[in-house]
Amino acid sequence: MGAAFAMAFLWLAVCLTPVSCLLQTDQDPHPVIKNLRMDPERKRMSWDLHGNVSQIWCFVNSRRVHKAQNNTYCKFAHIPCQATNYSVSVTQGPPFSGWIQYPKLEGKARAAAENLTCWVHDVDLLTCSWAVGREAPRDAQYHLYLENLHSFQKWPCSQYRRDEWGTNVECRFDDLSVLSPELNRFSVNGSSQESPIPCSEITKTLHEIERLTAPTITSAWCNQTYSIVQWQVRSHFREDFEYELEMQQGAHLEHKQTEDNFLKLSNPGTYTVRIRARHTAMLAPSWGEWSAQERFVCGRAPLPVWLTSLLIALGTLLALGLVLLLCRRYAVMQQLFPPIPHVKDPISDHLQNERMMAWEEEKQQECPVAEVQILGEK
Repeated sequence: MGAAFAMAFLWLAVCLTPVSCLLQTDQDPHPVIKNLRMDPERKRMSWDLHGNVSQIWCFVNSRRVHKAQNNTYCKFAHIPCQATNYSVSVTQGPPFSGWIQYPKLEGKARAAAENLTCWVHDVDLLTCSWAVGREAPRDAQYHLYLENLHSFQKWPCSQYRRDEWGTNVECRFDDLSVLSPELNRFSVNGSSQESPIPCSEITKTLHEIERLTAPTITSAWCNQTYSIVQWQVRSHFREDFEYELEMQQGAHLEHKQTEDNFLKLSNPGTYTVRIRARHTAMLAPSWGEWSAQERFVCGRAPLPVWLTSLLIALGTLLALGLVLLLCRRYAVMQQLFPPIPHVKDPISDHLQNERMMAWEEEKQQECPVAEVQILGEK
């Protein structure tokens, strides 16, 4: 009874299985598609077609991606360096499906570089890092290549950082001007004398992996009633940014998002602000670094009325006290040092009031001189 039930279940499973799953390339003596092959340079998978079919689709790792062109080939944006399953399926016509693997899996999959990550930072630098594969041979070595998937131009890494065993684990490019901001493939190839090492790769655009630097404040001006601050963000790939501001005025902390690269405040007083940025044209972009916190003192708050009145009164009292002190000091000086009387000079005092006459040379006259003889007493 149990054997009969098992046999019936087996026949039911066979009947319910799609014909396309039963007709494999190596089982059908007359398949409509033969000689599946991959051309990595042209990034296309092609085949030989035998028979009339209306529609063929191509799959990558069981995911439908392209409709075949002329029912003879499928073209891909890029061919991954990891072993990948490519398949074709006739969707309108004689049922058929077949697949190939490219490239062939060689070596241990866990010997490949792990956790490959790349990012643009500090405006002009590109860094990629990875970890040594868990099953990598002791003499494993890794090398990174960057490839533009539009022009297919390649750039090898020239600056590596090594771990304590001498294995490359990080690469840096110092000049982004020679690189393309379009879709790029970052691949890490492994080598060893013991066994082959599979490669690892990621595909990204440079603006997608850019970590924006902190905005730089270019100008700032404020007074007691008004404040304006401007800043800028440097990037080789984007010009449209969104900013987040963190402002604190006294005990009040506020977060604000804006697409303007300036901040205007009325009656600012004393406040602090820091800024960070992100791209606006990306889906779920990540924020860049925070700028240093800047503090602005924009005039002091006016004094209370009672304090102003008190200061005026104190100033008036101090002024009166100073005047009284000076007057008293002058009177004391007069008593201690009275003026000293002086003798009147009759000649000089008289001449000061006389009118002097100038002597003119042409009016001079000779006066007769007589000789006087003094006779003594006899």
